[in-house]
Amino acid sequence: MSAQENKAFMRRYFGAISGKDKPRELQDQYIDDSDQELKEHIVAFEVAFPHYELIIDDMVAEGDKVAVSTTFKGTHKGEFMGIAPTGKDVAIPIALVYRISGGKIVEHTMLADQLGMMQQLGVLPT
Repeated sequence: MSAQENKAFMRRYFGAISGKDKPRELQDQYIDDSDQELKEHIVAFEVAFPHYELIIDDMVAEGDKVAVSTTFKGTHKGEFMGIAPTGKDVAIPIALVYRISGGKIVEHTMLADQLGMMQQLGVLPT
């Protein structure tokens, strides 16, 4: 797939999961079994922040890789890293780099503002 096709694929992926249920069948349409870490991450965050949103802020593609600057938004309604639900809304920046092969995500790297998330949840001081 070309860089432009990969960007279009990522837009479809974000549209399919953002603000919606993220069942395994849906994940399997977009994520190869080689990236189980991404699938596990999605499940963990969906439990803690049901129907969380990923809003694309910027996207760059080259070859088989797509870099996405996104904003994660969700409401803390389930346990997260041992933290009981707070009911608080969070919005944090995330940088993601996906590698796409055979029409699926096969690898990813993620950098998230975890400190900012903990502060917004009220478990760390600002």
